[in-house]
Amino acid sequence: MSTTAAPSRLHTARAGVQKFGTFLSGMIMPNIGAFIAWGLITALFIEKGFIPVPELGGFGNGPDGKPYTGLVGPMITYLLPLLIAYTGGKMVYDVRGGVVGAIGTMGVIVGAGIPMFIGAMIMGPLGGWTMKKIDAVWDGKIKPGFEMLVNNFAAGIWGAILALVGFFGIAPVVQAFSTAAGNVVQFLVNNGILPLTSILIEPAKVLFLNNAINHGVLTPLGTQQSLEQGKSILFLLEANPGPGLGVLLAYMFFGRGAAKASAPGAALIHFIGGIHEIYFPYVLMKPILILATIGGGMTGIATLAITHSGLVAPAAPGSIIAVLAQTARDSYFGVILSVILACAVSFIIASVILRASKDKGEGDLAAATSQMESMKGRKSMASSVLGGGAGGVATATEIKKIVFACDAGMGSSAMGASVLRNKIRAAGHKDVTVVNQAIANLTDTYDMVVVHQDLALRAEQKTPSAQIVTVDNFMGSPKYDEIVALLDEQEATEDVPFEGVAAKSEPASESEAAASHVPVPHRHAETPDVLRRQSIVLTGTAADMAAAIDEAGRLLKEAGAVDDAYVASMHERESSVSTYMGNFLAIPHGTNEAKDHIQASAVTFVRYDEPVDWKGKPVKFVVGIAGKGKEHLGILAKIAKVFGDKEQVARLESATTADEVLDIFGKVNA
Repeated sequence: MSTTAAPSRLHTARAGVQKFGTFLSGMIMPNIGAFIAWGLITALFIEKGFIPVPELGGFGNGPDGKPYTGLVGPMITYLLPLLIAYTGGKMVYDVRGGVVGAIGTMGVIVGAGIPMFIGAMIMGPLGGWTMKKIDAVWDGKIKPGFEMLVNNFAAGIWGAILALVGFFGIAPVVQAFSTAAGNVVQFLVNNGILPLTSILIEPAKVLFLNNAINHGVLTPLGTQQSLEQGKSILFLLEANPGPGLGVLLAYMFFGRGAAKASAPGAALIHFIGGIHEIYFPYVLMKPILILATIGGGMTGIATLAITHSGLVAPAAPGSIIAVLAQTARDSYFGVILSVILACAVSFIIASVILRASKDKGEGDLAAATSQMESMKGRKSMASSVLGGGAGGVATATEIKKIVFACDAGMGSSAMGASVLRNKIRAAGHKDVTVVNQAIANLTDTYDMVVVHQDLALRAEQKTPSAQIVTVDNFMGSPKYDEIVALLDEQEATEDVPFEGVAAKSEPASESEAAASHVPVPHRHAETPDVLRRQSIVLTGTAADMAAAIDEAGRLLKEAGAVDDAYVASMHERESSVSTYMGNFLAIPHGTNEAKDHIQASAVTFVRYDEPVDWKGKPVKFVVGIAGKGKEHLGILAKIAKVFGDKEQVARLESATTADEVLDIFGKVNA
């Protein structure tokens, strides 16, 4: 019991820190543009800036002898904290909460007399939460016509009270905390041990705990330090792109498989785009590589400390472009050197680790990406790039029309669409249509395209506006659950239920189904027309994939459905894209060009006592397909539903007659 409780508590604690960090990030990140604007104004116009301007930089005296106020001081003292407070209050209680939170923060600012970022992070959400609770007291009890009067005065009175609380109560506490935290940082710098913070920061990044550290402490303290000294090393403790770039370069030179192939693109996104999370799965595949990022991070921080270099404002995102844009005038050499040396040390350590490893970093990148998203607690936009495809499920586009595409549009796509459609319907999204289509016939009218990973590029060319989701297991791909989760999230964020094109879950006619590519639920009596008793073999004789395809093709020929050219095209289809579906099932069928060699629709079924090696996947059931028109789609939908149910698969494994197989497929959708 204790062994399971400890990981559970650890997971709960990590999730709590992640949630807290995400909330802090939610207050800071929307206002990063304001931080950048302040940083640029500071770098350009202060007395030591590139273009010193007393009126803007706030140094020197005017003609009347009074000192210039400038933009730098008021922006950091008032604008930035108030923006943070408003954003935090709005996150809790919309605009009303934002306004009250900003009022309360003004008391903290005036009371402390220094930039109050941490105070804003406290007062903003506190103002929103308390206002929400106060409004709940008289919700529904205000007489008609007095709502605006009560609401406005309630917000004004409570905001004034919070401003006084902030002035007398919160400001001294936050000021003391800021002073103490600043002293700790200065102690680390003075004693040369600031690089040791990488031991905490680098693992925290990969575990998505960095927001609590970076946006909760480093950015506020760095901004205060920058105001006093003109720059801060704290802005680069976490944002230095060097360590992550070193790991990706090591994969480029010494990795293997999908990790090696995708590393160049990931490196570009990481270094230029500033999306650091792109390299996290590469570390998660081989956790010992965290030593490389720690070594690189420590080297970068030490370089900054030795050269007394820093940034004037946060670099967000952590792109080399953003880093250079925020670099202090006297720090370009130190900052650039810190990035180069951090990358070099990380690369050397990661290269040694990869070269000494047996697997050379060819772990399951997709699994590592899923692990990353699980730890992150949400889908990752950047992870869609990993693996060289667009396989991730993350989009801002409303999903109404989903198409499952394959080469011919009659086998893999039909079954995959059926599995996904059933999942979506079970989740209650009856207004989302899922159809199947041949890639050659795709049009750019769909919101999402689900396709085998080997066909992603062709699908993207045909549907540039759609979200591309790649799969390699048609029966049980985890991407299906991600799509359902995305639809759940989409529906939860809408003010009203979906409206628009209704899903035709039960088409009224065959022609209607043909137009929408939605399989018609066939009657049990129609099942033998496509899957016949004589086309069912319970003891297949093939020993390998090629022989199994020939056996399925022979049965299709005996059923009078195809000719020899179609059987040849079944092998051609397999050589380009595997027809393995998952759950021990493969469905070999011909290419799109071979449709003219189909005389009639037919489906065959072969069961093997010993699994057949299907390009590294074990296959016990081979379903041959020849589809003319839409006649075969009903039985494919039934087959898909059967193989999505472990009990039904067990029944197929134990079936002793062809009639039992027909009965299983015939009743599944009844």
